Amino acid sequence: MGLIAVVTVMTSLVGPGAYGRADASTIPAITSAKAIAAAEATTTAQAGATAQASTSAKTISAKNPSLTELRRQAQLAYKGIEDATKTLEARQKQFEASQKQLATTLTKLQTATRQLNKMRKPLSDLVSSLYQDPSMSGISPFLSGTNGAVTLRSMSDLDYMVAGRNAVLGDAVKLLQGQERLAAQAQELRAANLLQEAQLNLQVDTLRKQSAKLVKTLTQSLVKLGVKINQGNRGAGACDPTRVSLAGQYPNGLLPTSILCPLPQRGEELRADAAIAFADLNIAYQRRFGRPICVSDSYRSLGEQQAVYYQRPGLAATPGKSNHGLGLAVDLCGGVQIFRSVQFTWLETNGKRYGWIHPDWAYHSPFEPWHWEYDPKVGNLL
Repeated sequence: MGLIAVVTVMTSLVGPGAYGRADASTIPAITSAKAIAAAEATTTAQAGATAQASTSAKTISAKNPSLTELRRQAQLAYKGIEDATKTLEARQKQFEASQKQLATTLTKLQTATRQLNKMRKPLSDLVSSLYQDPSMSGISPFLSGTNGAVTLRSMSDLDYMVAGRNAVLGDAVKLLQGQERLAAQAQELRAANLLQEAQLNLQVDTLRKQSAKLVKTLTQSLVKLGVKINQGNRGAGACDPTRVSLAGQYPNGLLPTSILCPLPQRGEELRADAAIAFADLNIAYQRRFGRPICVSDSYRSLGEQQAVYYQRPGLAATPGKSNHGLGLAVDLCGGVQIFRSVQFTWLETNGKRYGWIHPDWAYHSPFEPWHWEYDPKVGNLL
């Protein structure tokens, strides 16, 4: 009975549904390591960008910041928020994909468990029959039997039991190792996901606060310059440079008041980034000439574009095509409208430092020395 007892104990190591897949050694590893490494690298880069933005902000706050510097830093922080949010979303997608892979693998393990149980059933039946056979007592029947055929058959049964025992134990070990590996991978993936999510959320929150602080400082600076930001109850958000992308949602000449930021010049308005850059340019112009820039026109609604088009045929853009309708152009006076005047030349030389240019077409076709435009690409490089 000693040998039978050993076989029975070893066989019972694998019960119904105890482990999982019989071929656990071939279970595909969850691709969490690469995903985690990529996410960590991205987070590190994002953290570096955040630190750089924070350092720049501290450097700016240490001196008297210009409107352009404040605008740039606010937009930089906002861009950081967008980038960190995208990284977080990508990280969550990676985690969801890995979770699906894990679920699929565990399902395969359960299927393999059922197959293993079927495989071990004949062995269990044989052990039970041996227990119930009164003629079987230890190994003596195999040695003292007078019937050679019976002895050989009994020996064959014993060989089958040993081979079956070894197969069951081997499958059990594989299943156990597979489950342990899967559990470790799942735990690693979950821990990394939680850590990355916490880090990115903290980063987004830090950038959001930084951006809000910069926008507040920028708004206060505009108010000190005499800009009536809340004119017409449009709200302070109209001069928030981080909201300029909203302007792209509206057709040319149909920008709502909440998207347009007032200029220091009464009754004039532009898109937030253009308005801030113009206010900064206006400060420099006033230092040079002792008076603010003279503005005869700025944002034009679609109706105003149509009126100008019919009043000045050949000298105005087709309604719905003008940069005035995008809140990115102004018509100037006070000497600037005179080609090669001191004012025109100064603006031509210094305007680009604030993102304002005199477009090529305005030099000849049609000739409009008074027309100036804000170039967001130039402005973003400042």
